[in-house]
Amino acid sequence: MKIKKVTPGEKSVPLKCPDNTAFKQQRLPSWKPSLNAQSVIPCTFIIAIFCLAVGISWIVTASYIKEIRINYSNYCTHCTELRENASNYAKPCNCIINFSVPEKIQGDVFIYYGLSNFHQNLRRYVVSRYDSQLLGENVTNTESIQKHANCAPFTTYSDGTPMAPCGATANSMFNDTITLLYRKDTTSTIQVPLLRTGNTWWTDKNVKFKNPEGDLTQAFAGTGKPPYWQKPAYLLDPDESHNNAYINDDFINWMRVAAFPTFKKLYRRLSRVQQFSDGLPAGNYSYSIEYNFVVSKIKGQKHVILTTLSWCGGCNMFLGVAYTVTGGVLILASVFMYFVHLKRRKREKSYFKK
Repeated sequence: MKIKKVTPGEKSVPLKCPDNTAFKQQRLPSWKPSLNAQSVIPCTFIIAIFCLAVGISWIVTASYIKEIRINYSNYCTHCTELRENASNYAKPCNCIINFSVPEKIQGDVFIYYGLSNFHQNLRRYVVSRYDSQLLGENVTNTESIQKHANCAPFTTYSDGTPMAPCGATANSMFNDTITLLYRKDTTSTIQVPLLRTGNTWWTDKNVKFKNPEGDLTQAFAGTGKPPYWQKPAYLLDPDESHNNAYINDDFINWMRVAAFPTFKKLYRRLSRVQQFSDGLPAGNYSYSIEYNFVVSKIKGQKHVILTTLSWCGGCNMFLGVAYTVTGGVLILASVFMYFVHLKRRKREKSYFKK
């Protein structure tokens, strides 16, 4: 240990020096790349080929994805006008939308609902939740919920009854009911079987969201549903014994907030049974929509999307175009650098000859 030199009368103070090792004394050998034409041009060209390969394959794959998108806000104007008046909210309103599938859609089929001009990315909206409550804790603890300021003003009712779940994110949950019907002929209509479970990640139901222990009806006793909900949390799903409350797939997907004001969220998957074992057959179909979710006040639009997926996701060309453009720019840059290199070499040769 080294001792600092001190003047007479001062106490000696030991200095804490790092160990005398190559790592702590920064004597390790370093490597610095040598950037020259022979290394930069081939690397740029290889990266360009990689980007072009990914971009072109992405575009080709996405072009084979089948998607039918319907803006049902335009079809259900009578329900929109009914829901604009809060006093009519208890009155049911159904809307039928007819469409056709021109050719068979093979494989797995997914139904999404889409919203536009709905901002889930506002900071106050994103943090307006109580994660401890969503894990099945403090569900009926009024004091704990009131202390959690992020949920305000959706914490408790005027009589002190706590909201379960609390917060603006849960309160604004999408609550339209979409049913897909297959019109086999003019006289018979078949309801297409759809799966309401298995639409979330494993971590959602095992890490992020959990129900309180015991019977759900008793666990939520003494709480109230959010103001905009039609049912309490333990009745979100018709199958009360299987998938309810905070592990409801629709609720979990809604609570995963979107980054942009125009987004879509998974609603249902096709159950591949009976005549739908290979997918959706070509023919005439209908959407039966129980219209509850109001977007007219925010000048938004609602869509229902019937689509297939591939290794690159849905029918979105953005990344494919981005990769392709990047690859093209890098190839042009490689060619430009190569000609500049050749021109410079010629100048150097002529200079040395002189």
